Amino acid sequence: MDTYDLSKISTRAPENLSKAATKDETDLLIDRLEELQNMLYAEGKWSLLIVLQGMDASGKDGAVKAVFSAVNPQGVSVKSFKKPTEEELSHDFLWRIHRHTPARGKIQIFNRSHYEDVLVTRVLGLTDDATAQKRFKIINAFENLLQERGTQVLKFYLHISEAEQQERFEERLNNPRKHWKYNPNDLKSAENWPEYRQYYKEVFENCGPDIPWRIIPSDQKWYKEYLIAKTIVETLEGLHMKYPGLPTE
Repeated sequence: MDTYDLSKISTRAPENLSKAATKDETDLLIDRLEELQNMLYAEGKWSLLIVLQGMDASGKDGAVKAVFSAVNPQGVSVKSFKKPTEEELSHDFLWRIHRHTPARGKIQIFNRSHYEDVLVTRVLGLTDDATAQKRFKIINAFENLLQERGTQVLKFYLHISEAEQQERFEERLNNPRKHWKYNPNDLKSAENWPEYRQYYKEVFENCGPDIPWRIIPSDQKWYKEYLIAKTIVETLEGLHMKYPGLPTE
């Protein structure tokens, strides 16, 4: 199987996996993340950048809300990248990104990211394949720079099926609490699934493996939240952080 052929990668949890037991495990991971984030902030040595990408309605907002529900808001920021402003377009494509990378001790979440400039811009015909290939190399250098400076970079692609996406669009239409999320352009972008699959495949192949992509089956929110929380906790535990001692005179 092609490692990055999204049409052949499951969007669901394994059938034999217990939903109840997995949710209990996720609760423990979220509690652990609270302690690790506090330690990260106190030690002030490392930082964490989390990149969330996925098709519309893949659950990026929900993942942030669920996984980071227990952390201290002083140490976590979320940035959502929309259509570039005129000022942003007058600079290189990473200018608006770099200024939001995390300081030491902080966690920064990108809800969409610098990868939009090699994905949606190609679907819309704003950039060509040659430009994308150049940007892949620039992105790799950018992320390596961050890691060399102590920023751990985690990249998640939230993988949903077309059927699940349509169900979520219908819920936005039918649930008054979610009307604000509805955008008619979402339905139009859904028509471009084959292009997005191909461009994401190129991203996965070209922007790694040193800083690999995690493809997260996301049709079931409980499984998506478990996988993301588990990866973050394991990454932070791998830093072997500790609380600073009392200052010496």
